[in-house]
Amino acid sequence: MQRDQLADFLRRRREGIRPAEVGLAGGPRRRTTGLRREEVAMLAGMSVDYVVRLEQGRSSQPSTQLLGALARALRLSDDEREHLFHLAGHRPQPADGVARLARAGLIRMLELLGDTPALVLSDLGEILAQNRAAVLLTGDHTGLSGDRRYVVHRWFTEPAVRAVCPPEEQEHRARQFVADLRAAAGRRSGDPEVAGLVDRLRAASADFRRLWAEHEVAVRRADRKTLLHARVGRLLMDCETLVTPDQGQRLLVLTPADAETRERLELLLVLGIEEFPTGTPVNEPTP
Repeated sequence: MQRDQLADFLRRRREGIRPAEVGLAGGPRRRTTGLRREEVAMLAGMSVDYVVRLEQGRSSQPSTQLLGALARALRLSDDEREHLFHLAGHRPQPADGVARLARAGLIRMLELLGDTPALVLSDLGEILAQNRAAVLLTGDHTGLSGDRRYVVHRWFTEPAVRAVCPPEEQEHRARQFVADLRAAAGRRSGDPEVAGLVDRLRAASADFRRLWAEHEVAVRRADRKTLLHARVGRLLMDCETLVTPDQGQRLLVLTPADAETRERLELLLVLGIEEFPTGTPVNEPTP
């Protein structure tokens, strides 16, 4: 671990970020153009004391989880994130692990979209980041672990997930999930992560086995779907998907397809998240 170099790198990256880039107000009384240590701590979900010790070269070796949180908070590029891991004495995470950190540019786009629901997903449908509007629309799915982090796995193994989709659309949605996974499996031939996910789905779901055997292939680009939201009712949403050049991550943007949906979405944004009743089902986004 290169403590002095790590401390210098983190301090310079913090000082180089404008508050507006991470959704914070600058204010006339700020003494620095960059972020404060307490702001980095808040964004990364760690203590201010630990951020101070990192920047002073007095910390213990940070875990890969903490490094990932710092990389997101500081909006590091892929190269900067890899450098961060090296300075902390860790090997950079393998390709599939790096993909679980949403790209800094996509995070910025989430913020710029404001009240338009948007999510960043991996090519296997793991939700990596959401803006506030997306959380209100679909629930927060960024903290899931194991196979539950994949939308396709929840769809085929948790009946409650399908309940937010109208019955007449469920077969079509299921086919879309499987065709998209089939496309990812083709691109990542021999990847144990993909092969293991497919094997576990085949073992867990007869419906998945049936659709997988049909060998349909289709990458999700644009779509229109109906969401049955527990608080504001039926929503007809247009879904536009932007894919990164390496096809490892995608930005999913959801916009109202009609005036009634627009009004209901505006109501949801006003109501906020605090009033969700305990146990209320939420919608699952389609990757």
